[in-house]
Amino acid sequence: EVCVMKKFIRENIDHQPIVDNVFKIVNLANDAIAKKGKENIVNATIGSLYDEDGNLVALDTVFNTYNSLDNRTKAKYASSFSGNPNFRKQVYNWVVQDTKLDLCHSVIGTPGGSGAVSSTILNVLDEGQTLSIPHIAWGNYKSMATIANCKVQAYQMFDGDAFNITSFKETCREVMARQGKVLAIINDPCHNPTGYSMTVEEWNQVIDFCNELSNEGPVIILDDIAYIDYSYNLERSRDYMNAFNRMNDQVMIVVAFSCSKTLTSYGLRCGGAVILARNQEDVRALEILMEKHARASWSNIPNAAMENFVKVTTEHKDEFNEEKGKYVDLLRQRCEVFKKEADECGLAYYPYKEGFFVTLKVEDDDLLTRFHEAMLAQDIYTIKVNKGIRVALCSLSVEKCQGLAFKMKEILDSLK
Repeated sequence: EVCVMKKFIRENIDHQPIVDNVFKIVNLANDAIAKKGKENIVNATIGSLYDEDGNLVALDTVFNTYNSLDNRTKAKYASSFSGNPNFRKQVYNWVVQDTKLDLCHSVIGTPGGSGAVSSTILNVLDEGQTLSIPHIAWGNYKSMATIANCKVQAYQMFDGDAFNITSFKETCREVMARQGKVLAIINDPCHNPTGYSMTVEEWNQVIDFCNELSNEGPVIILDDIAYIDYSYNLERSRDYMNAFNRMNDQVMIVVAFSCSKTLTSYGLRCGGAVILARNQEDVRALEILMEKHARASWSNIPNAAMENFVKVTTEHKDEFNEEKGKYVDLLRQRCEVFKKEADECGLAYYPYKEGFFVTLKVEDDDLLTRFHEAMLAQDIYTIKVNKGIRVALCSLSVEKCQGLAFKMKEILDSLK
C-alpha cells in the first residue's frame, strides 16, 4: 500500500493565499501620494469616511466619550461571551428604533458587522451547503463561505433600476431544491458597493416570497445593515423593517449591525447579530450556537467599545446625531456632484440612492480590467468589483468629485 503523507494543515479547504485587492490598491495610492502629493492623486479606494481635508473622520462625540471611560472599564472583560446585557438591549433598540416589531429576538455581540455575518454563516449552514449572495457584493461574503467550507450562488442584483426579485427567487429556489434550506444575504440599505437601497415594497415582496418558499424548508435572510446610519433619510431608514412582521414561523432574519461603521470607529471592533423569529425556541437555538462560537473564536468583544456605544447612543444621542449628520450631508453633496456629472457625460453607474460608494457599470470583464488600469495610470485609484468599478466617494472631498466623472468617461472612451 502507498502511504500518502498528511499535511500540517486542514486538507479539505481552499489553500489559495488571500489576495486583498483593496489593500493592494490602497498601498499603490499611498505610494503615489508620497511621491506626488495628495492634491495630485484621486484616492477613491478607502471605505471609511474622510473629511474635506483628506483626514479620517473620528467623531468627537464618540471618542471624547470613549476617553472619559474609566481605565478599568477599558481593561476588563465583558460580562458575557454574548455581550454585556445593557449593550445587547441597546443594540436592539438602536437597530429597530421606532419600528414596531412583533417578533421574538436576541442580540449577540460580535467583533464588528463582519463577526455577525461570519458567525451566522458558520452556524446556519452545514459544510458543503450554499450561501446566496448578490452578484455585486462585498468580497468577504465569499471568503467567509469558503472558510466554512460552503459554496456561494449569486443572484442578479438589478433589473433595470430596481431590485431583481425574479433572479432572487430563482436562485433561492435552486438552492432550496438542492439542500432543503436557504441562507440569503441582502445588504440593505446603503448597499456596498452600489449605494442602492431597496423600497419597502421590494422588501414586502422578498418576505412574501420567503413565506412561500418556507413550505419546502427553513429560510434565513441575513440583512447586512453596516451603513444604515449613513442613510440620507435617517427617520425613514428603518421603515422597511416593518415588512419583517409579515414573516411566518419558518422564516428567520438575522440583522448584522456594525457599531464600528456607525461610530466611525472602524478599528475598535464592535457589532451585533440581531436574531429575529416568530418562536422563542428558534431564536434560542441559534443564540446557543452563536454564544459557543463566540467563546471558541474571539472569547468576548471589547468591554469599553460596548459601554461606549451605550453611552453615545443614549446620553449623547442628540449631539452624536448632529455631528454625524454634518458628514452625511457632505456625503450627499459629493454623490450629487458625481452623479450629476456622470449623467451629463453618459458615464454608466448602477442605481445609487445613498451610502459610501457609487459603482460604475462595466459588464465586459476585459474592458473592466483595462479601464481600471488606465485610471491607475492617470492617478485615479478605485477598486475593481464584479462587473464594475467601486468609487469610494466617502473618502473624496467635494472638490475632488468635481470633474471626476468627466475624466473617467474620457478614459473609458479612449479604450473602446
